[in-house]
Amino acid sequence: MYKLFIRPVLFLFAPEQAHHITTTLLKMICSIPGGKLVFSLLFKPQYKSLEREVFGVKFPNPIGLAAGFDKEAAFIDEFASLGFGFIEIGTITPKGQPGNPRPRLFRLRADQALINRMGFNNEGVDHAVSMLSRRKSKVIVGGNIGKNKTTPNEDAVCDYEKCFEALFDHVDYFAVNVSSPNTPNLRELQEKEPLKKLLQSLQDLNATKSHQKPILLKIAPDLSNEQLDDIIEIVEEVKLAGVIATNTTIARHGLLTDPAQVSALGNGGLSGKPVGDRSTAVIKYLKQNAKKPFPIIGVGGIDSPQDALEKLAAGASLIQLYTGFIYQGPSLIRRIGKYLAAHGA
Repeated sequence: MYKLFIRPVLFLFAPEQAHHITTTLLKMICSIPGGKLVFSLLFKPQYKSLEREVFGVKFPNPIGLAAGFDKEAAFIDEFASLGFGFIEIGTITPKGQPGNPRPRLFRLRADQALINRMGFNNEGVDHAVSMLSRRKSKVIVGGNIGKNKTTPNEDAVCDYEKCFEALFDHVDYFAVNVSSPNTPNLRELQEKEPLKKLLQSLQDLNATKSHQKPILLKIAPDLSNEQLDDIIEIVEEVKLAGVIATNTTIARHGLLTDPAQVSALGNGGLSGKPVGDRSTAVIKYLKQNAKKPFPIIGVGGIDSPQDALEKLAAGASLIQLYTGFIYQGPSLIRRIGKYLAAHGA
């Protein structure tokens, strides 16, 4: 039904407008008595075997919603009703910022992909805390945190610490985003020394709490094997809870969409099916080369139940959906859950 009737209508609108329409309708339907229950019956995977504990957190199923879809933590209850096992909000920055100029989100339909250069548009961490305090669902929530565009890299640690402190009592884990290609110079923080400094500062802050929260690092798919070796070393040295692999890519090779059309769209991170193989390769490399295995959340190009199983088989403990959710609709959650349960994953 989604691909036959709903998606064609939504795709008549610009991507950001379609997103707004979708979330507004979702909220309206869930506000109707019984609306959430209907969604839950239609889409929520009901398999006890899918439950798992990862980095000390118990997940009802391994299928999560990736950061970027609910930037403001405004639709947690609604997305929870669709059956997601966890929801990652953000990326959240200390101060609100508008992001990059529109248009900044583009569909590559032939590739079942998106290009975005959103630029961490959000209302700021105080607004996110306000929204989180209103939620009713007990779904697991991750807080994806970043720095403001105007904050120089040498002061980036302060931005991440501010978000960490503000969100600490409201999220179940943290995702440190230094891998978005849409904030100038942000990816420089993935270099070994600045990254180690940033993550150690957050772990030091974490250690002052009566109960610590898992901190994960979200990495780019464009890292070389040598850089991935550095990531492994840092994760082990700083004792991070795990890694999220991967963010969007700046690569454009192997696309079905006309190269001239892709070039005309300009800069941005590519997500969807084209990044799937690289994401899986990164997961596999991290799994095979870590001296002490750590949890990995696999994200990138999951468009089918088979893609989900491939990520788990490569070494992921959990998975996240974003672009595949847009192209396939909410039934993808149920189909993945059923397939994983049938394959004992």
